[in-house]
Amino acid sequence: MSVRRLAEASLQPTSFAFNRANAAAAKQWINKYPKGREQSAIIPLLMLAQEQEGWVTKAAIETISDMLGMPYIRGLEVATFYTQYQLNPVGTRAHIQVCGTTPCMLRGSEALMDVCRSKIHHDQFHTNDKGTLSWEEVECLGACVNAPMMMIFKDTFEDLTPERLAEIIDLYDAGKGASVTSGPQNGRITSEPITGLTTLKSEKAILKTTRDRDAKAAAKAAREAAPAAIVAAPAAPAQASAGPVAPSKASKPKTDAPETSPALETPSPAKVAPETENAASVRAPRHSAANANKAAPEVEKVLKQRSGPIVKAEPAAAFKAPEAKGTQLGAAGKTAAAKTTNAKPTSAKPTNAKTGNAKTGKPSLEDKNRPAGIARPALVDDLKLISGVGPKIEGILHSLGIFTYAQVASWKKAEREWVDGYLSFHGRIEREDWVKQAKALAKGGVAEYIRVFGKKPV
Repeated sequence: MSVRRLAEASLQPTSFAFNRANAAAAKQWINKYPKGREQSAIIPLLMLAQEQEGWVTKAAIETISDMLGMPYIRGLEVATFYTQYQLNPVGTRAHIQVCGTTPCMLRGSEALMDVCRSKIHHDQFHTNDKGTLSWEEVECLGACVNAPMMMIFKDTFEDLTPERLAEIIDLYDAGKGASVTSGPQNGRITSEPITGLTTLKSEKAILKTTRDRDAKAAAKAAREAAPAAIVAAPAAPAQASAGPVAPSKASKPKTDAPETSPALETPSPAKVAPETENAASVRAPRHSAANANKAAPEVEKVLKQRSGPIVKAEPAAAFKAPEAKGTQLGAAGKTAAAKTTNAKPTSAKPTNAKTGNAKTGKPSLEDKNRPAGIARPALVDDLKLISGVGPKIEGILHSLGIFTYAQVASWKKAEREWVDGYLSFHGRIEREDWVKQAKALAKGGVAEYIRVFGKKPV
């Protein structure tokens, strides 16, 4: 896309204001958007300004931005992005937009542009000597079946020839543009082939009412003709009264499935014992782990040995309560705990309140800086409303006795550092300001959160 810039300062008017009718229309457009979203009306308001002035001026962009309470740069971004806005003065009587997309180009739009070059100006976006006409090449205008075409303001002119376009330009230049009929210029009134319709000439295939009416008429005619057909029909030969030939069962495989057992047919032409059926059945091949493991890698993508039972490992992300990690529950756990109590101390490094777990690097649960927990209350706050707390983290906080916003809001620096180290967040609690979020939620819930942070909690 080419760079679009505002017109030179010497061409810009000093001020802009909507006339009475457009001011009322602008107010209606603004009221269509909810409170706080009025800036969305900038596109239709810029179009109103262009219809009033013929082009979009810098003063119009700034005035509309002030009306919508938005920075000037945002208004300039919209006006310079969309090519529907004319940023330079155009013809006061007509700005001709000639479609140059493939269908129109194949139908002679280049010849139409040559007419514009000869009768208006050699270059696009330049007015003629009197300033009444200008032109440009645009992308598809949406009437490809009637190509080539052009558009003046909001009216489209289709099925053009160079001669007809020259006539239209002369009429607009003379101030008689209102006398030109828009639409196809060769007499047709719809977007159909120039030779007329070749399909769907009847409504029978389209309307259900006509199909139903025809179906009823055909059924009535069939009922009236039935008695005469019976009288006129000759006697049928004897062999014709025989029933249809039964389907063959030759292709059915031999199995021991109940569906193919003749003993279960009703009525059954033969009584067969289940043992006889099983003996005649073809059994499935026995499983062979050796054969199964010979599958080509491109078939299974990865090598899967299936010689033994597959033991599914516990997911690494599975949550366990800190106090229960590495322990077994039930009788087995009590036995293991007893053995551990009676066992001799090992040479592993001890875990203390300051250093915590030497293997994982997490602080100890006995640390004095660990936030105080409480018993699970009847009403538990939804800690997931705090940005950074998901279901897993909420479960860990619950295991530490943290159930309410007020608890998180009361954390001191040392307590926040302990939780940060325990969760391996490395400063995330401070960056996302859990304490401030929790204070807002504890004070007034979601409404207070929105008032403080300007958005809903996520």
